[in-house]
Amino acid sequence: MVISESQPPVEGDATSKKAAKKAAKAAEKQQKKAEHKGATTQNEPAEPDISEGKYGALKMIQSNGENRDRVYVDVKDLHVGLEGKDVWVRARLQTSRGIGKQCFAVLRQNSSTVQLLLRVNEQVSKQMVKFVGNITKESIVDIHATVAKTAAPVESCTVKLVELIGLQVWVVSSAKPQLPLQIEDAARPETDDPEGLKIRVNQDTRLDNRVLDLRTPANQAIFRLEAGVCKLFRDILTDRGFVEIHTPKIISAASEGGANVFTVSYFKSSAYLAQSPQLYKQMAIAADFDKVFTVGAVFRAEDSNTHRHLTEFVGLDLEMSFKHHYHEVLDTIGQTFTDIFRGLQDRYASEIATVGQQFRVEPFKFLDPPLRLEFPQAISMLREAGVSVGEEDDLSTPDEKLLGRLVRAKYDTDFYILDKYPLAVRPFYTMPDPNNPKASNSYDMFMRGEEILSGAQRIHDPDFLTQRAKHHQIDISKIAAYIESFRLGCPPHAGGGIGMERVVMLYLGLDNIRKTSMFPRDPKRVTP
Repeated sequence: MVISESQPPVEGDATSKKAAKKAAKAAEKQQKKAEHKGATTQNEPAEPDISEGKYGALKMIQSNGENRDRVYVDVKDLHVGLEGKDVWVRARLQTSRGIGKQCFAVLRQNSSTVQLLLRVNEQVSKQMVKFVGNITKESIVDIHATVAKTAAPVESCTVKLVELIGLQVWVVSSAKPQLPLQIEDAARPETDDPEGLKIRVNQDTRLDNRVLDLRTPANQAIFRLEAGVCKLFRDILTDRGFVEIHTPKIISAASEGGANVFTVSYFKSSAYLAQSPQLYKQMAIAADFDKVFTVGAVFRAEDSNTHRHLTEFVGLDLEMSFKHHYHEVLDTIGQTFTDIFRGLQDRYASEIATVGQQFRVEPFKFLDPPLRLEFPQAISMLREAGVSVGEEDDLSTPDEKLLGRLVRAKYDTDFYILDKYPLAVRPFYTMPDPNNPKASNSYDMFMRGEEILSGAQRIHDPDFLTQRAKHHQIDISKIAAYIESFRLGCPPHAGGGIGMERVVMLYLGLDNIRKTSMFPRDPKRVTP
């Protein structure tokens, strides 16, 4: 008979069984504890909310007349003089953080920010503090609060010397919890500092989520300054006797005589989106308006994916009759720019400073009266710098940028006028130079080495205009009304067209025109 020996227990197995038994006991104990706590909570009355009715989600505003007598204070107007006073503020909740029995938040209204503080006390409950801490970023809130002077300046806010001590908090419109980009990331300063944060929001993400991106302080400032350019343009020219007109954007023929136009279906035929208001400005001059300007959309079907081109932009155009020489108009346009630049310096200094907090902005330099060079002088300067340009060639973009640097180094100005362009590179309606058949009475204007206006004396003689149109192979039948307007008598005149977004981009020294177009259109983007 064979008797088998019993195997001794393995030490690891014993340890595992012991640990499992211990864990089971602990779980059982935790379950009993939770059940006991739950029973106790059910038996105890809920802690009263002393702030009930002072916070929550506001019912949707449908203009039923409630609270129409409530007076709101703008964040930018909060100051030490309001210390101790209760105010209502409507703003976005930019950030919030709970620390124990208190919650700090930053409220933002346009480009202005202020700190909000809620602390558990006899007026503010724990439930209210917790509610505020859970409000999603970028939600719009109504705040009833007491203005309090801060012990030390709040460096993270534009309003530094006071804060708001919350009394009531109501969510007017709630933002979704997951945002496609964070405002603090989109507003982060561009810096080469190796110690700085390298978090960046790329351009496509910004443009795909433009509504969020536009909330950054820099963008708020850019588009307020852009509105300032339009206002100054209108006011300056109106004061000089110009009349604002509005021209058609659907036209029967390409206004610049080129192929870069958008074709649209027009009932049983085709039409085009206007490349410029040029022909209609001239017709207004022929109709005795003498000095006109217009502000409106311009369309260019150019497949140019560059930092400075858009397929739709805002044109600031003007046209003016003159007595004897087109320089009467040239000087008016040059002085208009000088006055705009000075107006921006004087009236929009805070916006320029806000942009400078995110982007490196070099102060824009200009002369009064502005510098004027002739095309041969520009060719000479470029040749001295080692660049060969033909006398009848247009300037390339690199040539223009180099010339801008040369002009700044020599004349200490970022703005200048280049006169007497070659006739071969200008539109059909440009008046030739009477003393040089290869030159024209045309000009461009530049900011930081990039063109921002193109203009000329226009041909006002119908027969000569017809001759030049045929030279450019333009179908005369499609511009018959334009030519006919000059058969009724038309004064000599000149003008120019300005790209507003480009002016703002270059004035601020930004690197891409999409930064100065609210909802940019280019060959690859038609949304949002």
